[in-house]
Amino acid sequence: MDSYPRSPASRSARGFTLVEALVALLVLAIGLLGVAGMQLKSLQSAHAGYQRAIASLAAQDAVEILWSGVDMTSSTCPPISLLEDKRWVTRWQTFLPGLQEPIASGPTGDCIYDIQVKWNDQRFGDAESSPVFTYRARLPKGTVGS
Repeated sequence: MDSYPRSPASRSARGFTLVEALVALLVLAIGLLGVAGMQLKSLQSAHAGYQRAIASLAAQDAVEILWSGVDMTSSTCPPISLLEDKRWVTRWQTFLPGLQEPIASGPTGDCIYDIQVKWNDQRFGDAESSPVFTYRARLPKGTVGS
């Protein structure tokens, strides 16, 4: 026999049972899976932000190419054909996988160009949902006789 008497209250206060320990472990595991999921989403969002920043730089580079065609002695806008140079894609596809040639529309009467930079990112699913960055720029027209 035991050397000390047991009361009914002490029997229910013996400590954790195996079932209670397993339930606590399950709750902890679910919590850790949630934290891991948030971390993964955070990394994906940070990388998407990085790619959008690179796309912005690439679009600005396309505008700089158009700037090279500005003739201050002419009242015409630079032609979009300046963007057909393959070196632009070669320069930027290192940073943006699956980069396509910039799609430019314009110029309108005020020399306004809309430049779209599109690249493939497998994390966004199929190619139809690839990210597209649109950049609008206005270039100056030269004035004849100035």
